[in-house]
Amino acid sequence: MSSHHIVREKQEPALLVLGMESFPEELLGQLLEWSPTVIATSLTAEKLDTFGIKVDWLISNEEQRVLQSDIKLMPAGDDTLTGAAFKYLIDNHYPAINVITDELELDDYLLYAGKINLVIFHEQQKIYAVNTGFSKWKPAGEMIRLLTSVTELSYSGLEQIGENRYKTTNDGFFTLQFKQPFLFIAEELD
Repeated sequence: MSSHHIVREKQEPALLVLGMESFPEELLGQLLEWSPTVIATSLTAEKLDTFGIKVDWLISNEEQRVLQSDIKLMPAGDDTLTGAAFKYLIDNHYPAINVITDELELDDYLLYAGKINLVIFHEQQKIYAVNTGFSKWKPAGEMIRLLTSVTELSYSGLEQIGENRYKTTNDGFFTLQFKQPFLFIAEELD
């Protein structure tokens, strides 16, 4: 980071690390570039520690041995680990979160998708919630999957290549229009 850049707290998306077995180390470095708030589970905190990565919050429902002296403990209580982390971030006015996970249950994220900008990294995919009218520039031949059932879908810049699978037709913008409040889409990681 060059000296003329000032990063304010909560300016960058927080990082919730739930599992990272198949997550590329290079992409982890990119997500950590601007020193986000890092929340980890017991297992992922140990792995992050071996990489020399500072964890800010350890989320758990058990008594924990803290690996780093300045880690704060976040008990999940009656919530799932995911739910407790999201509630903390929303209550503390974080605008966005990146989640790294080995297991994907989109239902765990439905309640929060309209309250915080959310990107989930799972099995070489980047998954995020989009609102109707969503538009994004992509090169030709990129794959897009719809992970949520959708009603009255219309799209441009895409061709359907399978059930809920689309490919960009040209270099340029693709657009999605639909009836529900949002839907989850997935792009393949480069």
